[in-house]
Amino acid sequence: MIIQLFFYFMHFEKRVFMMAEQKTGRDFAAAELQSVYQDLKSTPSGITSEEAAKRLAEVGPNTIQKRQKESQLKLFAKNFISLMAILLWVSGFIAIIAGTTELGIAIWCVNLINGCFSYYQQRAAQKATDSLLKMLPSYTKVLRNGEPQQIETSQMVPGDVFLLQAGDAVPTDARIIEATSLQVDESALTGESVPESKIAAYHAGEGQFAESNLIYAGTNVGSGTATAITLFTGMATEFGKIAKLTHNQRRSISPLQLELNRLTKQISMIAIAIGTAFFIAAIFFVKYPVAQSFIFALGMIVAFIPEGLLPTVTLSLARGVQRMAKNHALVKDLDSIETLGETTVICSDKTGTLTQNQMTIDHVWLPSKTYDVTGKGYANNGKIQYQGQDITLAQEPDLERLIKVAALDNDTEVQMVDGKAKILGTPTEASLIILAQKAGFDLTQRQKQFPRLKEFPFDSERKRMSTIHQIDSQHARLCLKGSLSDTLKWCPYLLDQGKIRPLTPEDRANIDRINQTYASQGLRSMAIAYRDFDAQTTTDQIQQLSIETAEQELVFVGLVAMSDPPREEVFDAVKKCHEAHIKIIMVTGDSTLTAKSIATQIGIVSDRARVITGTELDQMSEDDLSAALAGEVIFARVAPEQKYKIVSTLQARGEIVASTGDGVNDAPALKKADIGVAMGKMGTDVAKDAADMILTDDNFASIVAAIEEGRAVYSNIQKFLIYILTSNVPEAMPSILFLFSRGLIPLPLTVMQILTVDLGTDLIPAIGLGSEQAEPGIMKQPPRRRDAHLLNKSVIWKAFAWYGLIASAISTFSYFFTNLQNGWPQVPLFSTGYNYREATTMTLAAIVFTQIAAVMNCRTQRASVFSNGLFSNRLIWFGIFFEVALLATLVYTPFLQDLFNTATLNGRDWLFLITIPIPLFLIEEARKFISRKIATNTH
Repeated sequence: MIIQLFFYFMHFEKRVFMMAEQKTGRDFAAAELQSVYQDLKSTPSGITSEEAAKRLAEVGPNTIQKRQKESQLKLFAKNFISLMAILLWVSGFIAIIAGTTELGIAIWCVNLINGCFSYYQQRAAQKATDSLLKMLPSYTKVLRNGEPQQIETSQMVPGDVFLLQAGDAVPTDARIIEATSLQVDESALTGESVPESKIAAYHAGEGQFAESNLIYAGTNVGSGTATAITLFTGMATEFGKIAKLTHNQRRSISPLQLELNRLTKQISMIAIAIGTAFFIAAIFFVKYPVAQSFIFALGMIVAFIPEGLLPTVTLSLARGVQRMAKNHALVKDLDSIETLGETTVICSDKTGTLTQNQMTIDHVWLPSKTYDVTGKGYANNGKIQYQGQDITLAQEPDLERLIKVAALDNDTEVQMVDGKAKILGTPTEASLIILAQKAGFDLTQRQKQFPRLKEFPFDSERKRMSTIHQIDSQHARLCLKGSLSDTLKWCPYLLDQGKIRPLTPEDRANIDRINQTYASQGLRSMAIAYRDFDAQTTTDQIQQLSIETAEQELVFVGLVAMSDPPREEVFDAVKKCHEAHIKIIMVTGDSTLTAKSIATQIGIVSDRARVITGTELDQMSEDDLSAALAGEVIFARVAPEQKYKIVSTLQARGEIVASTGDGVNDAPALKKADIGVAMGKMGTDVAKDAADMILTDDNFASIVAAIEEGRAVYSNIQKFLIYILTSNVPEAMPSILFLFSRGLIPLPLTVMQILTVDLGTDLIPAIGLGSEQAEPGIMKQPPRRRDAHLLNKSVIWKAFAWYGLIASAISTFSYFFTNLQNGWPQVPLFSTGYNYREATTMTLAAIVFTQIAAVMNCRTQRASVFSNGLFSNRLIWFGIFFEVALLATLVYTPFLQDLFNTATLNGRDWLFLITIPIPLFLIEEARKFISRKIATNTH
C-alpha cells in the first residue's frame, strides 16, 4: 500500500500534465488565463529549469520529426532488384549456361554499373535536399526561474512562457498573455497572404487557426511584441500534426516505373517466344540435338534483351535532372522528372507561388481623382500616375496629405539590401512605405520633423491603427488607417481638393461603391483619415486621450487599393501550360474574391469559373467534386485535408497530378500527388520534405521547363527503344538464315560480334539519344495517355518493319557480297577460316554503319533532324566516332581479331560502308516530310 501511494504521488504531476495535454488549442483559447496556468502547472513568470527538464524528458524535444528515410543499404539494393534488373541478372546467367561466359559477365557488369550510377544520382539529390531543409528557429527568449533566458527552441516545453518581437518565428503553439500591435504571418498554415492581428482577448473567428489569442509554430511575427505561454510542442503542434499526416502517406510507384515494368514483361515475352521458335526450328530444320538446340535458343533470348535500356533510362533521367538543376529545380528522385512530363493537372497554391507574397499598392482613390501606381513589388523606382502622366506631390496636395498620413501612421521599415527589400514589419504597412518612396516622400526626414506623441495600436476589434504627431509648435495631428467600414463611421468630414467639407450620404454611397469595385477585382482597400487638434490641446492632454475620444471627428482622405501581385514570369508559364493541354487549378487559403481575381488575371481560368470554398467542399460528395473538377474551378479558403481530398479525387479521375506549394498546409497534398513541387526559399521544411521537386528560386515558370524536360525524357526513351530494337533484327537474321538453310549457311554473325553491337558500338550513341533536346512543338501536344505505352505499334513498326528490315537486308547483302568476292558460289561457304572471318566482319561492320543512320533518324520522331540542329547533339557524334573507332580497333588489332572472329577490311570495303548511312538518312527524312504533310492536310 505504501509503495502504491509512493508511485501515485510520484506520477500524479505527470498524469495531470498529460490530462492537460488532451485539451485542444480552442479549449485553451476560450479558457480564463488563470485556468490555463493551472492546467499547464505554470505561472506568469514561467516554470523552473528543473521542471522544464522533467517535462522535456516526458514530451521530448520541440522538433518536427522528418520522414523516416530508407537505409542507405536498402536504397542501394533497390537499384539492383527492379524487374528489368532481375531480367538482366537472369539473362547473364542464361548466357553463361549457354556457353557464352563473356556475354553473361558483360551483362552483369552493365547491371552493376547502372545500379551504382542510379544510387549515386539518388544520393547526390538527397544530399542537395538535406542542405536546403532548415528547421524551426534556433533560439527563443523564455522565462525560467522568473528570469529571461535565451534557450534552444528544441528545449521548449508546455508551460514555458516566452517573449516575441517583430521578425521572430513562433516556436510553439501558444496562448497569448499580453500583446502590443501584434501581427502574425500565418500564410505557412493558412495560405492567407495578409498577416493576422493577435490580441490577448479571446475571439473565436471564422475557420481554422482563427482564434485571436492563439499563435502557432512555424508562423512569423510581422510586427509588435507579445508574451505567450506554450500549449503544445513538437509533433503535438498544428505544424507537427500536418507533418505526421504527410509522413503517413506512402509514395506510389511512378508512371515511368510502371511502364518500364510493363516493357520488361513485353520484351521478356518477345524474347521467350523467339527463343522457343528458334528451339523448335533448330530441332526440326537443322536436326540439332535437343541440348544444342536449347543452348542455341538461350543465346537468341539473350540477344533480344536490350541490355542498354537501364543505363540509357538512368542517364536520360540524370541528364534531365542536371539540366533542371541549372534552371533552379532540384529533383529528389530520378523518376520524378519524367512523371512531371506526364502531368495533366497542376494544383497550385497562390501565395508565394503564383504571386510575389508582397502587398503592393495598385490604386489611390481620392474624392476628386484616382491615381495609378506603377512599378510592382518592393522597388523604390516606381511612379505615381494620373491619366497616364507622372505626377509630383507638389502638384497634388490631397495626395500628399494621404501619403503623409499613411507613412507616419506606420511601424514598418523597409531596407534595401543588395537590391532586395528586407521588411521589418508587415507587408501591408510596407506597401504604404513603398508608396511614399515612389512619390518621393522622405520618410526618415518626416519622422524627425513630425515626432510621434502617442499611438493607438491596431487590434482586430476596431480594425484601425492611429498615431498622433507634432505638426508644429501649435498643432498636433492624429493619423489613422484601417478598414473602410470601421473608419468611415467616425468621419463626419471629407477632404476634397484641398478643402474640408461635410461628408454627405451621397459621398458615403460613392465611397462604398468604389470599395466594392476594388473588392470585386480582388484588391484589398484601406481607408486613410486624420484629425487635427487645435492649438489649445496640450501635449499632456494628448497623452491622456483614450481611443474613443481621439478617434472621432475624423476627416476622410481616401482609399488605397492593394494586391499581392502575380509573378511576372507566371503569365507566360500559364500560357505554355494551356498550350501543353495541362489544366491548372488554384487551391488556396485566400479569399474567394482575391483567388478568382488572380486566377483570371494571369489566365488560369475565365470569368465563368466556379469558386468553391472549404465550407462548400466539406458538403460535397465525391461525385459532385469529381463533376466540378471536370470544368473550370478555383478552390478558396481550404484546409490541409481538403487539398489532399482534391488531389485524391483528381487521381481517381485518372489524372496525373502535380501539386505545388510552400506552406505546411500544402504538405499532405504534395505527398499524395504524383509529383509534389515545393518552393525552396519560401517553403517550409515539411513541404520540402514531402515534395519530389524543390524550386530553389520559387519560380513557377521552372515547372514548365520541367514539364518540357520530362516529355523529352519519355520521348528519348522511346527513341532509344527504336534504336536498340533495330539492331536486334539484323542480329537475329543470321540465325534465321542458318536455321532455314538447315545449317548450309554458316552463322554470318558470332555471339561475340553480337555482344560488340549490344554493349559496345551501340552504347554511347544510345546514351546520346537519351540527352537529345525536346523536339519543336512538344509543348503543344497533349500529355501522353495513361494507356499509351513505350512499346507501341509505331515503335514496333519502325524498329522491326522499317529500320530493322533495311539494316537486315544491307548486312545480309554485305555477308554474301564478301563471299561472292571470295569465289562463292563456286567455293562453298565455310564456317571457319579467313574468308569466313572476313564475311562476318563485313556483316558486323554493315550493322554498325546502318546503326549510324538509325541513331540520326531516331533523334526526332516527327520533325526533321535539321530542325533540332544536325550537329547540336555532340554526344551522338562522339558516339558515332567511338563506334567507328571501336570497329577499326577490332578489325586491325591482332589479338582482338582472334577474340572477336574479325579480319582486316580494305579500302574498298570502307568505301562501301561509308556510303550506307547517307541514303538511309535521306530516305527517312523524306518519310518524315511526307508524314508531316499528311498530318497538316488532315488537320
